[in-house]
Amino acid sequence: MDLKITGRVAMVAASSNGIGRAAALSLAKEGCRVSLCGRDRERLEKARGEIAALSSGDRVMATPCDVTKAADLEAWHRATTGAWGPVDVLVTNTGGPPAARFLVLTENQWRAGIDSTLFNVLRLCRLVLPAMRERRWGRIVHITSFVAKQPNDLLTISSTLRAGLSALTRTMSNEFARDNVLVNAVLPGHVLTDRQVHLNEIRSNEEGIAIEAYAERVERAIPIGRYASPGELGDVIAFLCGEGASYLSGATVQVDGGLIQSTF
Repeated sequence: MDLKITGRVAMVAASSNGIGRAAALSLAKEGCRVSLCGRDRERLEKARGEIAALSSGDRVMATPCDVTKAADLEAWHRATTGAWGPVDVLVTNTGGPPAARFLVLTENQWRAGIDSTLFNVLRLCRLVLPAMRERRWGRIVHITSFVAKQPNDLLTISSTLRAGLSALTRTMSNEFARDNVLVNAVLPGHVLTDRQVHLNEIRSNEEGIAIEAYAERVERAIPIGRYASPGELGDVIAFLCGEGASYLSGATVQVDGGLIQSTF
């Protein structure tokens, strides 16, 4: 499918690995000029090289950036617009906040989670929205988590803040849809990333069972019967940024293999 976004400028946050990298690759394959960011310079450059090799090399750039720092986000945005002009597509993303139950979490961990999960989204959106509105074209996709709808007691901070991001998706859609700036969210289920492995390790240690046994139990609980690959999420994100999704705004799209059991 031609998503009709060839030449569009896309910023994908935390894109050196996992779902962010997959989203960047899917957008690059659709002809977007893709700007990556990440904290680990070596891993970031590796991702840039791999994505360039699978798409068009002159359409991929990378900027070291800690998404919890406003100055880093501003520098990444300046580097992107300086090279290619205004941003058309923004994919917000970050690593998961600390995984722990309520009474274990400290106030500093809550503050760090808010900075990494919420404030980076607010800051990035404020950077790109003025030009999107002026040109009357924009796509913003927030990568959140299935815990926005199905909270998890180990993911206390994430469950709280991801639900807030779903509300933000709706309020932003209400405000900017008439400017043809469409805002949606993707709720991944269990995806084979480093984060999933880390969570499986925590749970298996708590229960005193092998990580392989716990990972298999998680997989059996997914109606589709397997974990997702990052690329399956990346392709959905790219679709939401294309012209085929031109009447879709304010939605939270579950990409979870049927994991979420709520009706609405």
